Amino acid sequence: MLVTFQSRATPDVVMLRDLAAYLLGAIGKRLGERGVIAHEEMRGAIIRLEATLEEDAKIAQEHGPNFHATVGDHSLRTRAGLRHRALPFLDMLRQAELQDAAVLWGL
Repeated sequence: MLVTFQSRATPDVVMLRDLAAYLLGAIGKRLGERGVIAHEEMRGAIIRLEATLEEDAKIAQEHGPNFHATVGDHSLRTRAGLRHRALPFLDMLRQAELQDAAVLWGL
């Protein structure tokens, strides 16, 4: 299932539900049928998301090229890591903060 994030400051950002739930959890929000990140919450959300991405990159670097390489017979390693997949959302948060806007989502 897809989740669409919207803000008057940016084009929509669409992502898979699992990724959206993870990123929202990282900033202290829960994925519900609808939700909002108010402008007043934006700075804290950006700081928490950046910290999560830095921690993920640090762990991946410590574990080398085999980090998340396989589970059973399925390869999970992709060229697009968490940072790459989260950047459109992080950019949306940054632009929303600059333009005094909120970020909304819905399933």
